[in-house]
Amino acid sequence: MNIFKKLKKMELMLVDDDEWIRDSMRLFFENEGCNLVTVETAEEALKIIKKQHFDIIIADFRLPGINGIKLFEHVRNSNRGLIKILITAYMDKKVLSDSKKAGIDGLIEKPFTSETIEKVLSKFL
Repeated sequence: MNIFKKLKKMELMLVDDDEWIRDSMRLFFENEGCNLVTVETAEEALKIIKKQHFDIIIADFRLPGINGIKLFEHVRNSNRGLIKILITAYMDKKVLSDSKKAGIDGLIEKPFTSETIEKVLSKFL
């Protein structure tokens, strides 16, 4: 089944301080008919999450201020069923351990492609 049929009915957010990644991911999802809210920092994400429900949040590990793992720790208990995916170029035992403790559902290692995103998302849909 095409995962984008399901994603079209879902609320998606990307948190990444890299403008190129935010823009290219937003365009990728829009081309598939999906809406993707993009923000630069975890702090911005937390403000929006207070007002709006999300089904999937994809966040970079390295962010200015609060990192991606800490972001997911903040939202872990507030939104049951939230699919939490962490993007990182710094995959090591500590990141894996901290991700598990934060309840992160999936990990995407940089560099990644649109196919990588589809593959990871398809595990949860």
